Amino acid sequence: MKYLLQLSICLLLMVGAAAQQGPRRAIDFNKGWRFCLGDAASSKEPAFNDKTWRLLDLPHDWSIEGRFDSTHPAGNAGGALPGGTGWYRKTFTLENVTAENNVRIEFDGVYRDAEVWINGHYLGKWPYGYTSFDYDLTPYIHTGAKKNVIAVKVNNSRQPNSRWYTGSGIYRDTRLVITKKTAFEHWGTFVYTTEGYDGQITFHATSNVLNLATRKPGVKVTCTLFDPSGKQVAALGGTPDAQAGSFRFKTALKDPALWSVATPALYKAVFKIFDSEQLTDEWETAFGVRYFSFDAQKGFSLNGIPMKIQGVCMHHDLGALGAAFNRSAARRQLRILKEMGVNAIRTAHNSPDPQFLDLCDEMGFLVMDESFDMWAKKKNKYDYYNDFPEWHRRDLEHMVKRDRNHPSVFMWSIGNEIREQFDSTGITLAKELVNIVKALDTTRPVTCALSENRPDKNFIYQSKALDVIGLNYHIEAYEDFPKNYPGEKFIATENVSGLATRGYYDGPADSLRLWPSGSKFKYVEKGNPDYTVSAYDNVAAYWGSTHEQTWRIIKKHDYLSGLFVWSGFDFLGEPVPYPYPARSSYYGIVDLAGFPKDVYYMYQSEWTDQPVLHMAPHWNWKNGQAVDVKVYYNQADEAELFLNGHSLGKRKKNDTSFHVLWRVPFEPGALKVVSRKNGKTVLERTVHTAGLPAKIALEIENPVLQQHREDLAFVTIRVLDRDGNLVPGASNEVQVTSSAAAAVIAMDNGYQADLASFQTSRRKVYNGLGLAIIKGLRTGMATITVTAPGLEPATIQIRVKE
Repeated sequence: MKYLLQLSICLLLMVGAAAQQGPRRAIDFNKGWRFCLGDAASSKEPAFNDKTWRLLDLPHDWSIEGRFDSTHPAGNAGGALPGGTGWYRKTFTLENVTAENNVRIEFDGVYRDAEVWINGHYLGKWPYGYTSFDYDLTPYIHTGAKKNVIAVKVNNSRQPNSRWYTGSGIYRDTRLVITKKTAFEHWGTFVYTTEGYDGQITFHATSNVLNLATRKPGVKVTCTLFDPSGKQVAALGGTPDAQAGSFRFKTALKDPALWSVATPALYKAVFKIFDSEQLTDEWETAFGVRYFSFDAQKGFSLNGIPMKIQGVCMHHDLGALGAAFNRSAARRQLRILKEMGVNAIRTAHNSPDPQFLDLCDEMGFLVMDESFDMWAKKKNKYDYYNDFPEWHRRDLEHMVKRDRNHPSVFMWSIGNEIREQFDSTGITLAKELVNIVKALDTTRPVTCALSENRPDKNFIYQSKALDVIGLNYHIEAYEDFPKNYPGEKFIATENVSGLATRGYYDGPADSLRLWPSGSKFKYVEKGNPDYTVSAYDNVAAYWGSTHEQTWRIIKKHDYLSGLFVWSGFDFLGEPVPYPYPARSSYYGIVDLAGFPKDVYYMYQSEWTDQPVLHMAPHWNWKNGQAVDVKVYYNQADEAELFLNGHSLGKRKKNDTSFHVLWRVPFEPGALKVVSRKNGKTVLERTVHTAGLPAKIALEIENPVLQQHREDLAFVTIRVLDRDGNLVPGASNEVQVTSSAAAAVIAMDNGYQADLASFQTSRRKVYNGLGLAIIKGLRTGMATITVTAPGLEPATIQIRVKE
């Protein structure tokens, strides 16, 4: 949700002095916190001396700052990083707040068991680490020049509590919201559109107002709509619903601009409250005009146009940044996925940062918004199962109420591979959870990601509460889905679990290896000593399948509405198929640093209209060694391979294949592939045998940083030979320095078993590539220099703005 004046107000420690007056002040509360790792009960007291504590800004994840160690209780499934208990404190004043105001603090996410005190008064505890929550500070605050102290205890010491890396701390945004007494209820305004039988689009809104029962006769609420160009298209007065304590709005929208994944047009609704003609609150939200449907025979359609859901699953960490949310880092991930052809994201297995959904609204992604990885039956010793009985209703309601105005959100998922599938409690709980969702939103279908594909064995399915049946893996069951689930609608909620390390290749490319091979093996029995996995798309976990196998069946049938590949990016933790020192996953189509693996181009060739030609692997091998050369192409009839100018023949894909393959005895030189359509060249790609590392080349994404947005720049580091070829096996250690306007805050190279800290300015590249993440410190130009012993250095510039 978006709050009035959010971008124009800058919060200093003196909140009242910085905040502009208005009916609603939503104030960034991220700056100037004190932090201490450890536990001391006296930290909650206002008089506690925190001057020796570390000064930092939120969002913050202390786990990512720790060292990798197999003895950490989270284990390598949790990223082999520490948990523990930490305290945050902030001192502030409220000089422009009076008795006519309400003051609320909002947390977008704290992992985990967050307890909050204001001026020594205990506000409460929120166990689940992914829920947004808030507290009313009004009864306990000091106004004027008297100081207020807020203290937050975060306890992530009970481990293991997750199957992946969670991070620790206040890892999402916080804000203060100051309103009049008569104001909009938090998350109390719901906007949506419907399509009528004549094709007409109707706008609907319901808006709840605080204290309406006592002030109703003098309260009026208005709603003004603006189209994507900013033009006003409607001015509405609300009809009061005394029984519900709300106002309702409804109007027809003539020839609206439709939100879609290709053209994500966003409207804006501005709501105002007038109490006895005085403006007491103003709040706005973006929304999209779109309609969609699932059909048991025809699959999915958006705005009446059939569309295959080309989705990926994403965990919430941002690689080297850990769990601490950063908008430009999330935008980079989504940009890389968009260019691959992804049109949908599944938030696995929890509700995301609200800014992530803003980005999906703006960039054009459908989102399956997921709530839980477990219900009352545990998967880990200390996971959410303990809190589920008391907290699941509040957590689920918060997710739905917070996210239901986002046009990107098109499905709710109430769980992932829930163990209640296997007994009758699954029937009762599935019905209850779906009813909680439907009480707040009936405009979207509800699903659950089911790992048991046999309907007679799955009690969640037998509840008949799900609108769409979500199946994980078991692609062998998809052909018979209409027979086994008559009349049901289908979505593949999780698929593939293919494994790969960027730039590493084990042949034969057309083989299939299951790592691990079965449920009795925790790890691969005979893996590689350097903890690598072949990038030929020839390795998968035993429960999964290759990318091509999976897409082949999904593409074949209309009733299979689409899939969500596990996973879009590598993520911290869950490093199947290896034990420690592996500490991050191998599942991603893109590695942890954001560098695409080869299978990225298979999807790009299938999921986009842009011409694609990609060849793997590199061309540095032993003389005479048989090397499998795999080529992805589209918009062409054939591909022809040349080695040092000699043709090695042409290859054509058939209707069910997504690549062509040559087995070539290696000789040094140039390997070139040409794609053609009707005899005319479409694209050419050439890879040369690289020499020794000689120089560094840099490429920057986001070279102009807005400080107020906490922008980051991403610098790709390439190690090249003298002729400018990427050196595929290069592992040079590089040093990154910056002039005073910016700083290096993290580095990565995408290698899943690298135990060097991310919080460094010195790191080895992996297979010739590395990444440096840069933050602006003050306005001006910053020069970024990358050096390595024996290599020609490189520089690049970044501009930092307010």
